[in-house]
Amino acid sequence: MRLLSARSYAVTAAALAGLLTLAGTGQAAPAPSGTQPLAAATVSPVPYAMDSSNQAAWWTPVATYKGVGQYTYFAFNEPGSTAATHRPAIARRAPDGTWSRLPLLTSTGAQAEFTDDIGHNQPSVARDGSGRLHVFTSMHCNPWRYFRSTAAGGNVTDHASELPDAGQGITYPVLTTAPNGDLYLTARVGCGNDQRPGKLYRWDNAASRWTTVATFAAAQYRSVYPDDLAVDAAGRVHILYEWSKAPSSAFRHQLSYLRYDPATGTFADSTGATATVPATPGTADVIQDLTTGEQWSTDNTGYTGPAVQSAKLTLSGSSPRIAYRYRSADSGGVFRVYFAAPSGGGWARQTVYAGGQTAAALGITRDETEAERVYYVTASGTDRVFAARAVGGAWQSQSVAPGLAADRLAVRRDSDGVDVLYLPDTAHGTLHYGRR
Repeated sequence: MRLLSARSYAVTAAALAGLLTLAGTGQAAPAPSGTQPLAAATVSPVPYAMDSSNQAAWWTPVATYKGVGQYTYFAFNEPGSTAATHRPAIARRAPDGTWSRLPLLTSTGAQAEFTDDIGHNQPSVARDGSGRLHVFTSMHCNPWRYFRSTAAGGNVTDHASELPDAGQGITYPVLTTAPNGDLYLTARVGCGNDQRPGKLYRWDNAASRWTTVATFAAAQYRSVYPDDLAVDAAGRVHILYEWSKAPSSAFRHQLSYLRYDPATGTFADSTGATATVPATPGTADVIQDLTTGEQWSTDNTGYTGPAVQSAKLTLSGSSPRIAYRYRSADSGGVFRVYFAAPSGGGWARQTVYAGGQTAAALGITRDETEAERVYYVTASGTDRVFAARAVGGAWQSQSVAPGLAADRLAVRRDSDGVDVLYLPDTAHGTLHYGRR
């Protein structure tokens, strides 16, 4: 077992203020800070019933688009014909605030329906440069379940036969739109007991087709868990993922980062050094390495040692900023929330929230005046959705949806600089839309 390495080390918030650097440039990067109070979000219900299965941490269920105004797309699970099933759909919010509903349709014209599998069978959505909506949904070692509109505003129908790796078992589809209108997708591919690799795919918007970019991570006796994707202004794709012992586990380890440059076809780590793919746990750019007492366990219920469970990323220019949940040996079984950024050839970390147990889902956004905002959900309480930012070197949290019993979240920053919040309340079967 490896302990914290030179590439992955913890520092206090005060120390980080003098440590953060933009990887590979030598320029000082200020620690995140803010001067204005964080405002609560304006929250309203989405006017469609939501199934209780609509909850995950890895998903990317929000897309936005700026036309004559801001459009928002929420992919979500509607109730199915039985308590054990769900029907995926898209809720579309127009600039005037009105909502419309787009069901995912099979080849027969019926709304698609799948068996509930919380943590796996949830949808991810993106809008390409031609206005077509793409949804990947309801896969836990299933062949592709992929739906797309053929034109802006058209029906969203089954196009699974167009994907590479037909017949493979797919899990955890994470999706994002590039500045040029292409899409990138990561997913865990394969269901072997010995290993389950992670692959990167690209939607060529001009050619209207999917291709495989690469197997970005794979190792014997390990499984890959995709967490998030982001594309910078230069078109480089930033990938965030975790590892578990094969075949799978609720408790993961060695949160890792990788960057792909489509202009050169090469991969790199956070310092800009060339990386060979597929990465392995021994060669990956590890953000959160193993700590004392951490084990590679496939025990989904009884393992109480250190582990990673979820993570999200945003970009400061071309430099990644990470929010993640980690349970350390001294946390009393609590998954705390952390922030990480490249620093001096490794990763520097801060504790964002350590006040109690958190739910799996996270979000992180950034603007150039208030720096990073980390969103998280507490496991209990009257107020459960919080945003945090660093002020004077210490992270401060504030409720952003007072009184709302949301137990998961997703966040997407739109082109107007507004954080769009996706807030499921699974106990009451409602999905809420928030802006802040």
